[in-house]
Amino acid sequence: MQQLAYLQAMDIAVWVRRTQPKPVLSVQAVTEPLPAPMPAPSVAPAPAPAADLPDWEQGPPAYLDEIPLEQMLLDTRVPLFAGPEVDESDFLDSPPDPKLLRAQQIAQLDWSELAARVVACRDCELHRGRTQTVFGTGDAQADWLIVGEAPGQEEDRLGEPFVGRAGQLLNAMLQAIGLPRSSVYIANTVKCRPPANRNPLPEEMACCGPFLARQIALVQPKLILVIGKVAAQQVLGASGALNALRGQTHRYAATSTPVVVTYHPAYLLRRPQDKAKAWADLQYAQQVYAQQAGISRL
Repeated sequence: MQQLAYLQAMDIAVWVRRTQPKPVLSVQAVTEPLPAPMPAPSVAPAPAPAADLPDWEQGPPAYLDEIPLEQMLLDTRVPLFAGPEVDESDFLDSPPDPKLLRAQQIAQLDWSELAARVVACRDCELHRGRTQTVFGTGDAQADWLIVGEAPGQEEDRLGEPFVGRAGQLLNAMLQAIGLPRSSVYIANTVKCRPPANRNPLPEEMACCGPFLARQIALVQPKLILVIGKVAAQQVLGASGALNALRGQTHRYAATSTPVVVTYHPAYLLRRPQDKAKAWADLQYAQQVYAQQAGISRL
C-alpha cells in the first residue's frame, strides 16, 4: 500500500486490475412461470358391476385402459385380468378308481405272477375262512376252458378245483366226449371257498373277476364251457334261469369266444334224471367247438 501511495504522489499513473463481483441473478428474473396444467380428459365413469356378479367377472379393471398395450405385454407386473384365486389341485387328474387300477394291474400278469397274486389276495372277506386258495389246473393252452362256481370243502383242502364227488362226475362227463381232464383247463369264478359252501356273493365274484378274466386271456380257449348258474352270471353277466341259457351259443364279451352253458355236476348228483340234458349240452358244445376250430384254421 505504501508503494501505491508513493507512485500516486509522484503523479505516476498506475493500472490497477479491478475485480468486479459476479452479478447475482434473482430467482424471479430467471424462473419462468410454469404452464397451467392441462385439464384431465373427461372419462365416462365405469358402470357399476352387477350386484349378482363377483368383481372378477366384471372384466379388467378400468386403470388398464390408460396403459399402452405394448407395456402390458412387456411388463409382467401389470395384470391383464384380475380373476379369482385358482387352486392348482383343480387341474390335477382325479385319483384313479382303485378297483379299476387293480384290474389293470392283474391284466398284465403272467401265469406265475397271477398265481402268486391269488395266493396273497386279501381283497374280500372269503380269505378269512380259507385253508388255501384254489387257482386252477390243467393245460394252460387248452382249447376247452371249464369254468365252475366256487371251491368246496375238498377243493379248499387240496387247493385244486373239482376233486370231490362232483369233480369225479365232471371227469366222467369229459371222458365221455373224448376229453381227458389233463387236456382242458379248469377254473372257478372265485378262488376261495365260501362259508358252508354257499354261493359266492356278487361282491366276492366281482373281486375275483379280474383273476378269471386273466386266466381266460392267458389260455385263449376256442370254447368256454360254463358249469352252473353262478358261473354263467360271472362269465356272461346273465341273470336268467339256467335252463334259459342252455342249448345256445353265447359269446364271452372280451374275446367273442363261444360259450356253452350246462348243469353243475353237484346239481346232477342231486338230480340224476337231468344227466341226459347235460349229455345233450356236451354234444352241443362239441359241435360249437368243431365249428370254431374249423373257422380258426381258415
